[in-house]
Amino acid sequence: MPIHDGHRERMKKRFLEEGLDGFTQIQALELLLFYCIPQKDTNPLAHALLDRFGSLSQVLEAPVEELRKVPGVGAHTAIFLHLITEAGRFYLVNRSSQENILPSLESCAEYMLPFFFGRKVETVYLLCLDAKCKVLCCKEIGEGSVNAAGISVRRVVETALNAGASTVVLAHNHPSGLALPSPEDIQTTRRVALALSAVEIHLADHIVVADGDYVSMVQSGHSFDTVLY
Repeated sequence: MPIHDGHRERMKKRFLEEGLDGFTQIQALELLLFYCIPQKDTNPLAHALLDRFGSLSQVLEAPVEELRKVPGVGAHTAIFLHLITEAGRFYLVNRSSQENILPSLESCAEYMLPFFFGRKVETVYLLCLDAKCKVLCCKEIGEGSVNAAGISVRRVVETALNAGASTVVLAHNHPSGLALPSPEDIQTTRRVALALSAVEIHLADHIVVADGDYVSMVQSGHSFDTVLY
């Protein structure tokens, strides 16, 4: 029997009985590494990964190519670690998508939050609703800041039209951790609202997401209602 089998079984048993709440970052990462590195002490590699990236969350959010720079991390291990955050976002989005009717700005924001889980790149999403507030789709429409090349007003309009939307909600994240809309964000949002109004689609809100929380531009006092003459 390999020398570390007893340790592995004890760690697994502890997890099954207690969950991860009492684990340290090192222990949790060591446990994860059991499933991609068989019959080897994974504690030194767990230490090396945390030394390189600083925290368990940063390890799991690191790109595959950066993970592979750590000695002892092969392609299989790097993909497995990267998969965990991606699977977490997939799970949260899937659970959120069970809600089909979103009658308030708060429900729209809560619906969209999971789409930004673990994202380190500024990403823009568009939520499309019909006249009865039923979800038609929620699609990624660009990467980068909303006032730069990351968002195309034309793509927003085309996505909304193709979905048959009556109302849409725009959302993007601030990986920096500050969920505050910039003046450029607000100016671009007004341009988007005007373009949507021209095809009789209402922009209900634009939310800015950071660290699992959000700020609603409309609830912050900004209005994007437009009238065309």
